[in-house]
Amino acid sequence: MKQQIVHIALIVDDYDDAIKFYTEKLDFTLLEDTPQNETKRWVLVAPKGSEECSVLLAKGVGSEQRSRIGNQTGGRVFLFLKTDDFWRDYNFMTERGVEFIREPKTESYGTVAVFADLYGNLWDLVEFRRST
Repeated sequence: MKQQIVHIALIVDDYDDAIKFYTEKLDFTLLEDTPQNETKRWVLVAPKGSEECSVLLAKGVGSEQRSRIGNQTGGRVFLFLKTDDFWRDYNFMTERGVEFIREPKTESYGTVAVFADLYGNLWDLVEFRRST
């Protein structure tokens, strides 16, 4: 049997604001933006070159879902953005106003920094150390 995770849902307040953040600040690709009905859209974004998994931007509906916007994991880092060049991407994101919550540091596994998306969800930007 072969399985894989293809989408991870991220609750957002506004589709267009979220698309703008992910495509302009993080340089993600908008893969799909299809209306489902008058208020719901199927919106997928992914890092350039990513083929395995994408982020489904899901507009929060009702008080329960809306209460989770920006804090789907109780303040813990939620998503991990792997890069092949940490400093290139860190500088790119910083220049575009992405807020880094924890500054870059070198760990045994590689270089990492924590940033917040437009709603406050925490992400790791990480370049894993190459094994020799």
